[in-house]
Amino acid sequence: ADRPQTLTCMGNMSSEAAPVDPVESAPAAAPAEAPAPADGSSAAPPGEKTEKQLKREAEKKAKKAAEAAKKAAKLEARQVRGQSGNTVTVGVVPNPPVDLEPASGTRDFYPEEMRLQRWLYDHFRNVGTLCGFEEYDAPVLERQELYKRKAGEEITQQMYSFTDKEGVEVTLRPEMTPTLARMVLGKAQSLMLPLKWYSVPQCWRFETTQRGRKREHYQWNMDIIGCKGINAEVELLAAIVLFFKNIGITSKDIGLKVNSRKVMGAVLKSMGVTDEQFAPVCVVMDKFDKIGPEETQKELRDTQGLDADTAKKLVDCLLCKSVDDLAALCGEGVDRSGVDELKRLFELADAYGFGDWLVFDASVVRGLAYYTGVVFEGFDRAGELRAICGGGRYDRLMSLYGAVQEVPACGFGFGDCVVIELLKDKGILPDLPKEVDFVVAAFNEGMQGSAMKTASLIREGGAQVDLLLEPKKKVTQTFDYANRVGARYMVFVAPSEWEAGKVRIKDLRLGEDVPDEEKQIDVALDDLSKVKEVLEQWALTKQMGAVKV
Repeated sequence: ADRPQTLTCMGNMSSEAAPVDPVESAPAAAPAEAPAPADGSSAAPPGEKTEKQLKREAEKKAKKAAEAAKKAAKLEARQVRGQSGNTVTVGVVPNPPVDLEPASGTRDFYPEEMRLQRWLYDHFRNVGTLCGFEEYDAPVLERQELYKRKAGEEITQQMYSFTDKEGVEVTLRPEMTPTLARMVLGKAQSLMLPLKWYSVPQCWRFETTQRGRKREHYQWNMDIIGCKGINAEVELLAAIVLFFKNIGITSKDIGLKVNSRKVMGAVLKSMGVTDEQFAPVCVVMDKFDKIGPEETQKELRDTQGLDADTAKKLVDCLLCKSVDDLAALCGEGVDRSGVDELKRLFELADAYGFGDWLVFDASVVRGLAYYTGVVFEGFDRAGELRAICGGGRYDRLMSLYGAVQEVPACGFGFGDCVVIELLKDKGILPDLPKEVDFVVAAFNEGMQGSAMKTASLIREGGAQVDLLLEPKKKVTQTFDYANRVGARYMVFVAPSEWEAGKVRIKDLRLGEDVPDEEKQIDVALDDLSKVKEVLEQWALTKQMGAVKV
């Protein structure tokens, strides 16, 4: 009865047994003369197994045991607590009537995953606040028309879209930038520019799931609306770098690739690509890292109607190693303002102190058609992960939605899935155990009302309190519960102390070398709303100044 309560699974467990090895289950073959081992060692006598055979059998058994343990752990993780006599257990039948896994490409956030999510999102929000941005949000359901641009973007094929009961074509939002544009235009003249806004929205795209990429994900967005100059892009890049530094990532781990759609536009124009072709051509060029140079050339020919020579020259552009190399392809008499912007961006990044994070990469053009100027993308220098984040300038987007003139804008999106994978790879995923300040326990059922009053008084002072809902039969069980929920202090509500107008509080985090009488204190009920100050003063009195609530 003193053991921690465990979870059990009802039903026949044979369905979860390790698979039978076909080699071991096959009928015995007729004996044959064993050939000499390839390594030159002597063959085993008839009826005995060689050292290699024994080793392989041991490896198979270990593999089966590991698979069985994995399945058993998965079953146990599925189980939830309930009531059955004196033991809290609820099992799951072998074939439950509903699928207990989340829909493909989505995630459940159990408390331990939720703590990690909150930790990450708090870092997102902290950087946004430190940089002077304001948070906003919007419904996850949007009208399809917001995303149906005519550039052949993959995003239009990846939407979770349907027609609602009013006949309106709607979709779960695949990205946040068009929503931002809609909201800005909805307020129009009443907004003071430049706007600096950030959000952490949920987004949905029906695409192939892979490591760091889900169909449902959350994405940190930061955008600046109303600033024409390159300073806006530099500020956004600085925010990304600040976030990485805050979570323990350095420029040796992550780099930021930078290019310019404006420069690429000048180059493509010099090669005969029209303004109408530019956006869809960029969508194809954005696939360069995924499909390679030959397939990129083929798609440029087949889908965009470019001749073979032009397609080859465009792919050659993507291989340029410096801004000057790309500028040289522009030729004479072509607008070189984009080149000057790129050079200025690198100068300002050096002045800001994050120049070592930036890398020029002509292959970065981003797959969304609305980008018009500088584009950038975070990448894993180890080459293990897909793009960490990405963004750029999109001055023409609001014109598509009704702005009477171009509205300068730039921003980035930063997915939550891939950065968690990055932290795992670097071995710096934070340890975030469950923690609570106090566990309040009644001596018996008759003291439960007093325990509830105690919990209420402590919470008034801003402390976290976990009220033990059912008194344990043994004190050891109460301490075991407090340890499992990560409590710092145990508050006992017993008749003798309660009659004296007090409760007893014990510090659970002091070492065994501290005498028991030094670990506990009786606190008056009138002082429970300020119990933090009482305990801090107590620590000082006992010459334990390092003790904190």
